Amino acid sequence: MRLPNSTYDARSWRLAEIAPDFSVEDVWVLPAQGERQEFRELVHQIAEGEGAYEGERLVILLFVVRQLIGKLFGWDRPEAGLGARVASLRDRLPKDAIFSERGPDQRAAPWISVYRTDREWVGEYAGRTVHALMHVGWVPVPGKAADYRGEMTILVRPAGLIGRLYMAAIRPFRRFVINPAFFRMVARNWQRHRASAQ
Repeated sequence: MRLPNSTYDARSWRLAEIAPDFSVEDVWVLPAQGERQEFRELVHQIAEGEGAYEGERLVILLFVVRQLIGKLFGWDRPEAGLGARVASLRDRLPKDAIFSERGPDQRAAPWISVYRTDREWVGEYAGRTVHALMHVGWVPVPGKAADYRGEMTILVRPAGLIGRLYMAAIRPFRRFVINPAFFRMVARNWQRHRASAQ
């Protein structure tokens, strides 16, 4: 389920202090709900990406096409990414013990972990077109004092006109094909986790 973009601002995340120059692309409820201490498990599952896009032929095709286009135009060359075209968000982190844990990188996607706390995890990606952040948060479920749920926010800082055009072009594919496939993976893995915990 997609949430209003204002949901991100209402949560008072630490990321908002660190990356005020990034704009919210969209906010989603993740199909994962549990106790406060289970956030680490959610992060682990997303980072591992077990069964990522399994049987999702259209998603795999879109990734192949994107890689070919990226190679053709040089969007993903090392000199276009983190530490070259843009500085990593880690360079902005305050000298605060809460940011001491970097967290895991994703195995099935190019997101590099920035930090993980007890209720936030941030990954980043940069190429020729955009510097993007994936924020996964663990928020209390309204009306249930003991339960928490996952929320994912994508934030972007496009690289000029080409970046804005790129984000506009991929938006429908991301929202209606790639994200739903990602959420199905999260749901499968979370259900297995909850079943084994009982």
